Amino acid sequence: MIAAIVVDIEGTTSPTSSVREDLYGYTRERLPQWLAENRSGAAAPVLAGTRELAGRPDADETEVAEILRGWLGSDVKAEPLKTAQGLICAEGFRSGALHGEFFDDAPPALRGWHDAGLTLYVYSSGSVRNQRDWFAFARGGELASLITEYFDLSTAGPKREASSYEKIAGAIGTPPEKILFLSDHPDELDAAVTAGWHAIGLARPGEPNPPRPPHRWVDSFAEITLDN
Repeated sequence: MIAAIVVDIEGTTSPTSSVREDLYGYTRERLPQWLAENRSGAAAPVLAGTRELAGRPDADETEVAEILRGWLGSDVKAEPLKTAQGLICAEGFRSGALHGEFFDDAPPALRGWHDAGLTLYVYSSGSVRNQRDWFAFARGGELASLITEYFDLSTAGPKREASSYEKIAGAIGTPPEKILFLSDHPDELDAAVTAGWHAIGLARPGEPNPPRPPHRWVDSFAEITLDN
């Protein structure tokens, strides 16, 4: 019997376009000024980490901003970028400039599963900070109170590696055979199943990742039943 459900965000609970256009756009616009204003504080590890990963030890704030913008445009899952994005977007959520956008079927399903006693978790490539804000500042009402914990690349590991799912199972203290993972990406579903989890793919209209066997695919959370 399923005891815990772990959900992805992009293409699963939320439109990929809303994440990439809203969060990415907000980050891209504010990166140069944020790096310059916070070079001795919150931006210091971002600057150092970007210089190291890019092999540009002498890059100034302007060059680092361009490197990060390039990674953002290529959807590179780099830790300095995720850190910067989390901090920059936190300001946007709190000012009302940003909101978490969800498919219409996601909030009622999450509430229903929570009310039924299932424990809900989020595992996304976005930073834990961004994930928390995405659910806390959801358009139409907060959803963060439904989520027990959030996992990202720094706390769990790469989403296409089985070891990451093994790590999450250990962290939440739930046997893998009692965990259901929901994602739109076939490689992530493969990794979760390899780790002993159950997995269902979301094939929502307009999303970029096509379904791939052998997984079960649905186009709405409303189609998911947990009795078999």
